[in-house]
Amino acid sequence: MTRTFFRDWIGTPRKNIDTTMAPEVWGLNLGQMQWSAFSSKNMFGNRDWHLRRTKFVVYQLALIFCVVSESLGTSALSNYVDEQKFVKRRNSNAYVYNNDYVGAASYNIFAGVFVAFIFGALFFFDLFWPERHESKSVRIAWKVCGVLAALAHLASALVITIITASHQGYVTGVSQEEGDELVSQYGKASATPLNYKKNGRAVAAVVFAWLGWCSIVPSCILLFLSIHNAEKGLGPKSAHAEGRKEAHEYANMPVRERQSHDLEKQRPSEEPGSARQPDENISPSRDSGAGREAADATPAADIPSHELSTEASPRR
Repeated sequence: MTRTFFRDWIGTPRKNIDTTMAPEVWGLNLGQMQWSAFSSKNMFGNRDWHLRRTKFVVYQLALIFCVVSESLGTSALSNYVDEQKFVKRRNSNAYVYNNDYVGAASYNIFAGVFVAFIFGALFFFDLFWPERHESKSVRIAWKVCGVLAALAHLASALVITIITASHQGYVTGVSQEEGDELVSQYGKASATPLNYKKNGRAVAAVVFAWLGWCSIVPSCILLFLSIHNAEKGLGPKSAHAEGRKEAHEYANMPVRERQSHDLEKQRPSEEPGSARQPDENISPSRDSGAGREAADATPAADIPSHELSTEASPRR
């Protein structure tokens, strides 16, 4: 019973779901958002769409590497901020300067979120609506956002690399000996060294930042190739897929023509009020035979009463 409850609550992949009455947002049919779209057969076994599997793999690599980098940077940033507060509480004149790493890690978080927003959206759009219609301005916006994501993350990787490799924090307001003593009293002092390159999480954040950028560049290339193929190439479908020409025309169809096309596609082939024409291929021999049998049939009223009583009496 519990299994049935969670299955109904979460939702199970179902086939032949009618999505014609589902609401639309920006021309996207929300009825196509189904759990079955996340199956490996649909994501990686479907070869009907152009560069579908390659985009899914590269997009997810970019998302994972960037999220891991910003998570490690956030952990190191949090420790350095807590270290500042701890030293300030112990001695109001002392101040731990590590603002350079705090700023670099903060910008790395912004760059990772921006990358996740752009390529995460592309991932879900390609997953649920692979043959969606996009205007020229929307396609230009996708290209611009992809380039901006690559540049923003490149700047973040450079900044966090330089600061981690060549900078270190220091204590002001007190002597160096007293400052070192205050820092050593911090509970996470071993995991938060003033020399950034000795911080394992900071170094790991740098490594994953570059892995993320190496995944963002091919993601941008795939984005440009996909848009070019939809506009001037073979369309959103692969060259070997059925209905490739129709999908190409549908993806580049204006919005008004697309709506009328959808209405005509949903209209049934036969009108409900149309009467069915009689079948003219009925064999005349069958008709004549049926008429002959009807003519030869004897009505019950023509049968004599003594014959009826004889047939109705049981045999002995």
